[in-house]
Amino acid sequence: MGPPGGFIGERYGVAVWSNYPVSDVLRPGLQMGQLTTSQQSAVLHLLQILLSVKGYEKVQDIMGSDQTLAESGTSFASGKAVYTIAIFGQPSETKPWMVQFGGHHLGLNIVIDGAHGVMTPTLTGAQPAIYKRDGKTVRVLSGENDKAFALLNSLDTAQRHQALLSYKVDDLVQGPGHDGETIIPEGIKGSALNADQKAALMDLITEWAGIINDAYAAPRLKEIRNDLDETWFAWSGPTTCEPGHNGSSYYRIQGPRLLIEFSPQGVGGDPTLHVHTVYRDPTNSYGSRFTAQ
Repeated sequence: MGPPGGFIGERYGVAVWSNYPVSDVLRPGLQMGQLTTSQQSAVLHLLQILLSVKGYEKVQDIMGSDQTLAESGTSFASGKAVYTIAIFGQPSETKPWMVQFGGHHLGLNIVIDGAHGVMTPTLTGAQPAIYKRDGKTVRVLSGENDKAFALLNSLDTAQRHQALLSYKVDDLVQGPGHDGETIIPEGIKGSALNADQKAALMDLITEWAGIINDAYAAPRLKEIRNDLDETWFAWSGPTTCEPGHNGSSYYRIQGPRLLIEFSPQGVGGDPTLHVHTVYRDPTNSYGSRFTAQ
């Protein structure tokens, strides 16, 4: 569940991240409920700096979902108070350091090394995926769902036949605890997509790659775009979903320097209300491409 090596693993121990509640898998660091109001504000301000505007909003939506779950009554630790902040290393403008923030359905691993900022691997998710906040309906990870269905619906019959897997996938294949593993690419290859479909695929990928702030996201998005012809899109499950709701289908996006999985979960009875996702760069886990230099 943590880095296999590099500066973080060797110098500062294992950075644990998980989709499980913090009472099941303990995270290093301090829980938000243990901090003063000003300290909590400082943590959130740090996240606002490290993340894009949209990325910070996504994190808030995920935390709000877990708070809703906590208020419904759970037998495990949940809610905003048990989200945990940990800093590995000494914050520096020249030397690498890492911020980990997360809890149930969130595991941000952000490595900063001078001009480089890396956010792989990271886990996002939600339960419930739809809830009310200040009288308004919030649907967590709606972009990840809706853009994927739009891409699927843009495929012609032959393309769809390539994209659809012949077997069911009902959980993350490379979730927490699977660092360093590989998957054989499946589905439809980016080179088989037209220009509009490639743009739709890139827009979908941005839901993850664009969580980190724009300065760090820009070079990452450029390398993903350069690899788009070698990037695969695979789908397992229903090909339709109810408007205004997330679907119950799994999909995977896999390129030379990219792995994304979107996996609805059966736990809780309704897979459209419970989802796990993972975002990885197999060539740069925990910033190893930069920190190993």
